[in-house]
Amino acid sequence: MFIDCHLHAITRKGLPRNDSGDNSATPEELITMMGRTGVNKGVLLPNINPECHNQFSPTEDILDITAKYPDRFIPFCNIDPRAESNSPDANLSRQLRYYKERGCKGVGEICANLHFDDPLTLNLFKHCEACEMPVLFHIGPQTGGCYGLIDDIYLPRLEKCLRLFPKLVYIGHSQPFWAEISADVTEKNRNTYPPGKITTGGAIPRLLDAYPNLQCDISAGSGYNALTRDAEFGYSFMEKYQDRLLFGTDICSPKNDHRHAELLRNSLKEGKISQEIFEKITWKNINRILNLEL
Repeated sequence: MFIDCHLHAITRKGLPRNDSGDNSATPEELITMMGRTGVNKGVLLPNINPECHNQFSPTEDILDITAKYPDRFIPFCNIDPRAESNSPDANLSRQLRYYKERGCKGVGEICANLHFDDPLTLNLFKHCEACEMPVLFHIGPQTGGCYGLIDDIYLPRLEKCLRLFPKLVYIGHSQPFWAEISADVTEKNRNTYPPGKITTGGAIPRLLDAYPNLQCDISAGSGYNALTRDAEFGYSFMEKYQDRLLFGTDICSPKNDHRHAELLRNSLKEGKISQEIFEKITWKNINRILNLEL
C-alpha cells in the first residue's frame, strides 16, 4: 500500500501554470502516473493562494474529482488566511466545518505568503485546531518573490505555532523546511537543495524531538534531497522518526518523474529500513493521522 500525501490536479487544462506553458495534471493523468509507480491512493490538495503560480483548483473541484474517483483520491480543503474579510477575527470554522462534513480530511497546501505568526495565520491555525483538521504547509523564505508561509532561518516562527497549538497536526514541506535537517543551513542555501553531508543538530530533528504535533512530508525534490544527500543519515533519520514521516511526491505536472516510491522500495530491498518502517512511511502514518480506517 502506498498513500501519497501530496498531489495536485485540475479538472481541465486552462491558463498554464508557468511561462513554459506547463499545466497541472488532470485526475486521469495522475491515475496513470500513480499506476506506473504503484501508488494506490493520494491526497489531493487544492491550489487557491494567488502567490502559488497561476493555475487554481478550488476545493469544490477537488471534491468533484474525489467523488468521481473515490477509491483513488482523498480530499483536502484549502482556506486562505485572508478569507472572510481579511480579519484575524474571521470565523474560518464556518468554512472548515462545511468542507469537513463533505469529506475533507485536512487543510492545505497552505501557500499564502504571510508570516507563520501573522495574526491572520494564527487565526487559521486556531480554527483548524478547533475543527481537528491537520494542516500541510509550504514554507517561503521571505515576503514577496516566492510563495509559502514565511519563516526565518532555524524556523522560530514555526516553533512558536507548534507551541501555541499543541493539538494541531502540522505537516511540513518545501526547501526552507527540509534544508533545516542540517545544522549548517545558511541564508544562501535554505531555499535550495543543499548537497553533502548533514551536520547534526538541525532544526527539523530538534523540533520533531520537542513537538509531537509536527509531521514531515517527504515529497518533492526537497524531501527526496533531505533523505538522500547523506544516505546513512537518511536511513537513521527514517528509523528514528519512522512515526512522523509521510510518503508523498508533489506531482504538479504530467512531466514530473519523482523517485520517492523507488527510494523507499530500494531501501527496504537493501535492508536499510525494516518492513515496519516501510509500511509506516508509505501508508500507516497518514492512515492514522487522517483517520482513514484502511
